[in-house]
Amino acid sequence: MNGVHDMGGLECFGPVRPEPDEMFHEPWEKEVLGLALAMGATGTWNLDQSRFARESLPPEQYLSIGYYRIWLAGLEKLLLEHELVTPQELASAQIQEPPVTLKRVLAANEVTDVLNAGASVERQVPNQPAFSTGELVTVNNIHSSTHTRLPAYIRNHTGVIQRVHGAHVFPDTHAVGEGEQPQWLYNVRFSAAELWGHDRATHGTGEGAVHVDCWESYLSRADITP
Repeated sequence: MNGVHDMGGLECFGPVRPEPDEMFHEPWEKEVLGLALAMGATGTWNLDQSRFARESLPPEQYLSIGYYRIWLAGLEKLLLEHELVTPQELASAQIQEPPVTLKRVLAANEVTDVLNAGASVERQVPNQPAFSTGELVTVNNIHSSTHTRLPAYIRNHTGVIQRVHGAHVFPDTHAVGEGEQPQWLYNVRFSAAELWGHDRATHGTGEGAVHVDCWESYLSRADITP
């Protein structure tokens, strides 16, 4: 979706300035991350639905509350949507309804093994990839009203396929309950000059590049030659 979460290529927010201790600033932030991971492990929603819940927060809220409050707000939104809590319970921080039985529960002694194991989103598909390494492709000008992993700043730009990753779960459908619908995934290289213009790219040198992973439906074969 077109939203304030898609900040790639924007200059109005200033440069990224990493902090020495960037992971957590307060103990409650660790708790929020733990809650989000534990609820994700229940299987009530998937990773893409979780991302969509956060990025669809109102812009003024998203830009003002900070990283882990965004995670908390997204989690609360999902809990309400799936009727795991009521608005009254959230407001009072007290259980008022019988608990809902979950698909799975992540026990404390399982956390390390589960996180280390991860969960692959690579899938097998019957069709062959439409594009191959070294091929020129142009990014389609798609403006999804729901979740997408297509950054706005590469739309309508042309790049070169650097790698074929295999077929993976398509997040655009997965986030809205329409199934995995796996597609081929490609790493595409865009020159800095292509994205920003020669004068603005790396202080006017035109050098440098950006690599973006793009699902097949995001791309079309370029109608130009190298």
